[in-house]
Amino acid sequence: MFILLIVIIFLLIVIYEHDEIDKIDDYIEQRQNMVASQLKNRDIVDSKVLQTMLTVPRHQFVDERIKESAYNDYPLAIGEGQTISQPYIVALMTQLLELKGDEKVLEIGTGSGYQAAVLAEIVEEVYTVEIYESLSKKSEKLIKDLGYRNIHFKIGDGYYGWEEYAPYDAIIVTCAPDYVPPYLLQQIRDDGGRIVIPVGGIWMAQTLMKIEKIRGEVKSTGIIGVRFVPMIGHSR
Repeated sequence: MFILLIVIIFLLIVIYEHDEIDKIDDYIEQRQNMVASQLKNRDIVDSKVLQTMLTVPRHQFVDERIKESAYNDYPLAIGEGQTISQPYIVALMTQLLELKGDEKVLEIGTGSGYQAAVLAEIVEEVYTVEIYESLSKKSEKLIKDLGYRNIHFKIGDGYYGWEEYAPYDAIIVTCAPDYVPPYLLQQIRDDGGRIVIPVGGIWMAQTLMKIEKIRGEVKSTGIIGVRFVPMIGHSR
């Protein structure tokens, strides 16, 4: 009887592990489909970005109840009225930063932590600022559990950036202010620094902008129309 019980327990463990492997494989397949249909079929061509989007487990950054929707082509709620951007927008904004791998990047709007993880797969150091303490703490725990050691967290108003570690090679903003915060312009390096940021009020059209600083001169380029949650704090 005891031996039979041991055999049953062993079989249950094997079945459970097999189911978990199938579940992981399902997510791998979903990431592959996401990259093929949502990214490559559009204009995402940066090999580092494509590989990173294949690597980072996006389903870990959303609530359990909506994990099966994690790789779909739309944003998802993450609490506090915030969202995780659709995969294409994450990939596009990352590609626009033109990252080589040795950069120090500032992110404004940690949110779920997904964009920070995508950046951390490519660059040396990521500094991320979130105004909602609950989101920042939740993201920091998840990021550490996933093994990332090059992401640094701050709870604060992203309008002011994170001056302590400036200048940054690049800044990415995942919420929309009415205008480009001057503190962010001051915190990118003078020759080659760049910012990718959605600009526009909550009741206005928003445009994803790429801003470059070349020998101290600022150049702005509109990319596409977007819809982001508004930046709160000083910018309001």
